[in-house]
Amino acid sequence: MYYEYYILGIILLPGIILAIYAQSKVSYTFHKYSECFSSCGKTASEVARMFLDFAGLKDIKIIRVRGELTDYYNHRQKTLALSDSVYDSMSISALGVACHEVGHALQYKTNYIPIKIRNFIIPICNIVNNLLWVLIILGAIFFYTNIGIWFWYIGIGAFALSVLVNLATLPCEYNASNRALKLLQDSTILTEEETGYAKKVLYAAGLTYVASLVVSILNLVRLLLVLGRNKRD
Repeated sequence: MYYEYYILGIILLPGIILAIYAQSKVSYTFHKYSECFSSCGKTASEVARMFLDFAGLKDIKIIRVRGELTDYYNHRQKTLALSDSVYDSMSISALGVACHEVGHALQYKTNYIPIKIRNFIIPICNIVNNLLWVLIILGAIFFYTNIGIWFWYIGIGAFALSVLVNLATLPCEYNASNRALKLLQDSTILTEEETGYAKKVLYAAGLTYVASLVVSILNLVRLLLVLGRNKRD
């Protein structure tokens, strides 16, 4: 069974290749357009503040966090965090990333359904994931007993939850990017050409979420194949 599990790991290869490509693509695109400064002359944090205030979200704080592409929006804490490479930058990449996070804030304001679904699934997934490998190991040890089969089914269910989280995350990320691009273009903060560059940055970042979904699906398929092969034996 262990032998089959690792041999069938080859199923993950397309997903791993896609993940490596996506990561290199977002890094290359972000750095490329980090050297292109917007014509508006505003920093990413200033633009984010402007859009938040315009949307009536003045209670959301904008903070600076260390790192690169470590930006996020925390709805519970009402905090929009911009990384060192984004906060004070006037580059097209920085403005695109900052407005993407503003897009997430707007999703909560407009009660965007996919983000509600995602937030409902994540706590359950986190609890189950803490027990995931324990369940898989117990399922492998007691595989040829009824108890072992149930451990295996629960473990597969946990992987299925991860797929659902990634599936719910994908529309949230692309919707946030679409909102960001609309804000930038409609407000004329960026020119049409600059908005096109920002789109390249945001959609390159979106590809990393596609890769995560593909890997999670392939991992689930691998476990189902192992289970199916061993049940036949």
